Amino acid sequence: MKKPLLVVFLFACSFAHSQAVRKYSNEFMNIGVDAAALGMANAVTASTNDVNSGYWNPAGLIGVQDKQVSLMHASYFANIAQYDYAGFAMPIDNESAWGLSVIRFGVDDILNTTELIDSEGNIDYNRISLFSTADYGITFSYARKLKIPGFQYGVNAKVIRRIIGDFADSWGFGFDIGVQFEQNDWKFGLMVRDVTTTYNIWNINEDEYNKIKDAIPGQNQELPEDSEITLPKLQLGIAKKFIIRYDYSILAAVNLNTRFEQTNDIISTDFASIDPAVGLEFGYTDLVFLRAGVGNFQNVTQLDGTDKVGFQPNIGVGFKYKGIQVDYALTDIGDQSVALYSNIFSVKVDLGIFRR
Repeated sequence: MKKPLLVVFLFACSFAHSQAVRKYSNEFMNIGVDAAALGMANAVTASTNDVNSGYWNPAGLIGVQDKQVSLMHASYFANIAQYDYAGFAMPIDNESAWGLSVIRFGVDDILNTTELIDSEGNIDYNRISLFSTADYGITFSYARKLKIPGFQYGVNAKVIRRIIGDFADSWGFGFDIGVQFEQNDWKFGLMVRDVTTTYNIWNINEDEYNKIKDAIPGQNQELPEDSEITLPKLQLGIAKKFIIRYDYSILAAVNLNTRFEQTNDIISTDFASIDPAVGLEFGYTDLVFLRAGVGNFQNVTQLDGTDKVGFQPNIGVGFKYKGIQVDYALTDIGDQSVALYSNIFSVKVDLGIFRR
């Protein structure tokens, strides 16, 4: 009983703390925030213009007219993992704005069975303890209009904090940069995440590691390497809103999400891989919104050895009234979905309503 549990733990530690470039380092920062955006399959790089722009494209913070706050909660993997987000943004002047956001992705009350068997080989359930693992991302955002009409840019400075109980913890730092351009009601956006690469340094508790390193003879005899690098990712978007008889609107958006490595994305080469996403938002009098999107196109190998293209369809609904907006998204529908997400709720409030 002891060894299988230890194998899982050792594998998790080795994966989390491995050095150099990792395809999925700090992946919790790529899940997404705001149910409105998630309902459109994250295809909002060009159109984002509120407090949540600090995550999607900091250039969009220029659209914030007053102080705004945003909150989101979601549960993943059958309610095992909890994902929470909070954001704040406000204009500095007519030309610039700033924002602050915090993300936490955590799993609590994990059983620590590393001392389940005592020195005499007896199983003692009283030796089981609990620990938590949590990833935190704190982002400070700044946006400013350029002197060129229609152009605006934004920059994110990120601090990453990751904790695995008493076993290990890390600090990471990185930057994002984004640009938006609008002309003739067409919107274009470019977001480069981890533009300078994001570098994580791990501190591994050697005393805790020594308790388990000999659990499997001949394996895990050395400490995992203590650094990892997150490669840049590029997101290119285009969007346009169509107004129909004053009361109705349709926002159509497309994203091309690019990683500079070979993955299972539908378009993949040795140099880069591209995952397209398409989103639609139907609005009525800027009060009620219906959303749909599809993205996360992946080449999937099935159990019988055949290949297929998997994708993730999303839907959502939103309500906005006097500066308060509540949104819901269902992001795991249909047999084609390759994700493990489900119900997402978020709320956004313009704090100016309290001064009216």
